[in-house]
Amino acid sequence: MTLTASIADLDGDWSTFLLSRPEAVAFHHPGWARAISDTYGYRPFGIGVRDGQDRLLAALPVIDVRHRPIPTSWVSLPYSDHCPLLRDESVDDAEVIGALDVLRRAEGIGRLEIRDGLRGVPSVPAGAYLHALALDTDPDAVFARLHRNQVQRNIRRAQRERVQVRRAGTERDLSEVFFDLHLRTRRRLGVPVQPKRYFRALWRRVLNAGLGFASIASVDDTPVAAAVFLAFNGTVIYKYGASDARGWTVRANHLLFWDAIEWGCQHGYRTFDWGKTGADDEGLREFKLRWGTTERPLLTTFLGRAPRASRDGLPEGVRRLVRRAPLPVNRGLGALLYRFAA
Repeated sequence: MTLTASIADLDGDWSTFLLSRPEAVAFHHPGWARAISDTYGYRPFGIGVRDGQDRLLAALPVIDVRHRPIPTSWVSLPYSDHCPLLRDESVDDAEVIGALDVLRRAEGIGRLEIRDGLRGVPSVPAGAYLHALALDTDPDAVFARLHRNQVQRNIRRAQRERVQVRRAGTERDLSEVFFDLHLRTRRRLGVPVQPKRYFRALWRRVLNAGLGFASIASVDDTPVAAAVFLAFNGTVIYKYGASDARGWTVRANHLLFWDAIEWGCQHGYRTFDWGKTGADDEGLREFKLRWGTTERPLLTTFLGRAPRASRDGLPEGVRRLVRRAPLPVNRGLGALLYRFAA
């Protein structure tokens, strides 16, 4: 079988193919790529792989990343934990990769980066793990699998302490309420924050389009924790989280996560994806495992020029600067640095 790859519009039969694939998640949806494009100005597009009869057999969403003087890269996708190549079971990964590489070279692209491992072609560890929780139509069945002391008890404590969880109903809930908690959380961790315009685009292109939701946990009407969840095609993905010390003792985060898991069960979702966790973050890995998840290493596939080193993790000097700088400076750092982290 001879396969040919070509650049495709994010709509049309590319979108129809997306909806037909059970492994597709919210990161594959055109709304996600367009939110990134709206924020940073990168060009989003699809790549379609077809056979000699013009049947679409594989597809990949891509962002065109250009930072002079660095050669242009195609990334699938920036700021996305895991974005596997979508393909029909009848095709071989090596054949698809061959077609993708022909297109890459023809377009003069230095590197194509795919956030997934592929069968029969070299992939490299991404220095991180993925954690997935299998859902059930009965939330009680899922609850019974959670760690009794470290998770179940903390959820019940939050309920006794009358922590209230609500869904974000307006853009302001995301770009103001969530963002304020997120900014302070990232500062505490020594990690820059993406610009506020990114969260406005996320609301417009993703959450308000029915591809997920944000939740806010409050104590006495004061927000103390919040999170962003993507939801599409049977998978709920925990993408961003934030918390205030006032919510730690009442375990507001536990109730926030359980509320999202329960929602997934009630709405027919199959999987709750906890997102990417750095391999060296043993505490967070243990936290996610206590929720009854299965763990697997995250892989990345590179076609063309591979990066010299992993981009995961920040130098300690940058972390110290983020922790000590005033919040407006942190916002400015994030707006600068995240564009070059694509």
